[in-house]
Amino acid sequence: MSSYTPPIRDVRFVLTNLLDIESYSSLPAFAAVDGDLIDSIIEEAGRFCAEVIAPINEVGDREGCTRHPDGTVTTPQGFPDAYAQYRDAGWGALAMPEEFGGQGLPHVLGTAVEEFLNSSCHAFNMYTGSIIGAVLTLAAKGSDEIKAEWLPKIVSGEWLATMALTEAQAGTDLGLLRTKAERCDDDTFAITGEKIFCSGGEHDLTDNIVHLVLAKLPDAPEGSRGISLFLVPKVMPDGSRNSLSCGAIEHKMGIRASATCVMNFDGAKGWLVGAENEGLAAMFIMMNATRLSCGNQGLGHAEHAYQKAASYALERKQGRAPGSRAIADPLVVHPDVRRMLMDARAFTEGFRALVLWTALQIDLSHGAATETERGEADALVGLLTPVIKAFGTDRGFETAVAMQQIFGGHGYIAEWGIEQIVRDARVAMLYEGANGVQALDLAGRKVVRDGGAVLEQFLAMVESDCGDADEALAFISAPLSEGAREVREAARTMMAMAKADPNNLGAGSYAFLQMMGVTAIGWMWLRLAKAALPDRDEAFCAAKLVTARHYALHALPQVAMLRQKVEAGAEVLMALLAEEFLRG
Repeated sequence: MSSYTPPIRDVRFVLTNLLDIESYSSLPAFAAVDGDLIDSIIEEAGRFCAEVIAPINEVGDREGCTRHPDGTVTTPQGFPDAYAQYRDAGWGALAMPEEFGGQGLPHVLGTAVEEFLNSSCHAFNMYTGSIIGAVLTLAAKGSDEIKAEWLPKIVSGEWLATMALTEAQAGTDLGLLRTKAERCDDDTFAITGEKIFCSGGEHDLTDNIVHLVLAKLPDAPEGSRGISLFLVPKVMPDGSRNSLSCGAIEHKMGIRASATCVMNFDGAKGWLVGAENEGLAAMFIMMNATRLSCGNQGLGHAEHAYQKAASYALERKQGRAPGSRAIADPLVVHPDVRRMLMDARAFTEGFRALVLWTALQIDLSHGAATETERGEADALVGLLTPVIKAFGTDRGFETAVAMQQIFGGHGYIAEWGIEQIVRDARVAMLYEGANGVQALDLAGRKVVRDGGAVLEQFLAMVESDCGDADEALAFISAPLSEGAREVREAARTMMAMAKADPNNLGAGSYAFLQMMGVTAIGWMWLRLAKAALPDRDEAFCAAKLVTARHYALHALPQVAMLRQKVEAGAEVLMALLAEEFLRG
């Protein structure tokens, strides 16, 4: 069986042929970006992930993390050494702000590297992946003292950071949290409470861990309006140990090498980040960055699963092609196996383009020349964040399951590695706001709130590209244009139905998010096909055009069906009495 091979050529094609990131040289982050730099980063990152990170994936799943009686945690064999190499190579600082010691390169390049990390070992990236969100949060909301004291060591990777927000009784409803913050005589606060599901809450990769903790002051308003954010370190600036510890490690279905901790804060000292009672808005900076990273996890799992299944389908001989005289032919001759492989290929390549295009919009939202350009880019990122998180992780998991199916019974056996991908991929649909919550965020906050204005901006871009498409691309531009129309009409109907009954919004939101996901990836496939068209006779580009045609025939027709689900409303969903869901 093949091991993980980073899709370097495909990433290069998206960065150069589709996004043309070298053309943004007027933006500070892109000033040094040229073809040589792009190649050196993705090639070296690919080598690092394949040779250093991928080998610890299986052992990490097998060993898991160990909590000791004193509340400390050790990670599996190979993890500390891999992290030391990751830190020393500067991978974590790649797209970090230069003012805090980062390399200041574009977020889009960091996102490409992140995919390789997710594919090679999701659990490892759970320790490193939250850093960008923590840095953005502290840079935006932290005091000058906090930024000077903490950010350089987080950016350098000397320290890692995590967020502590979930509580057993609250889940996604953060307004129900009970963790308390009491003012001390100095400028610190004493934080007391228990947090669960803290990824990387305790480990042995760094000497210090910086926790961003949500808590309530004694005089805080009720609900989410009374939440504040605090920086609570494992080790204080004077070297003393803070009063916090890991109470337990969750026993999980997947990503077992990620220390998902119950964290106990027993009057632990911390500093306020931002204004009192405005912690949720500050934390959303980190959460939104993490949600985009979740979508990237879905991509990483789908790519790795596809590689394993494609290799197996070429090697495994079973059954015969029509007319074949062989004793058995490779699985790849069978149309249904090819259906699953083509679905996976179409999703991964199209979604990769969407993830990287959105990452480029993040760069533009920070560095574009005018305020209008920055605002438009930021609005598009906001619209697509729940789509990338939810649709990407849903389809990432579904792709992993389909690739497991190609293995038949062997897919259920641990030695082939595909069942680990399935288990690891499942969690991304749950955390950082379960995908139904993402759908409601898209429908309610991102569409209804502004009357669909940003959605219309997005659809106009899609329709403009459809209108400008070469006649040779009509096979995808025509159904994509129809799909954009279906999304617009579904949004209008959904908004009207929500006025009549608010439950209609929740009932249709998930199908609407799926409509957006299918359409957004379809848009990327139109643009990928356009980029491939000039070299259509070259094998790589010819395969791109074939895959684009597959997406047009097999994915885009889903949009019309999904619109029917959006418009079905809530009547049937709400018809049963609550107790009728329990079959006596």
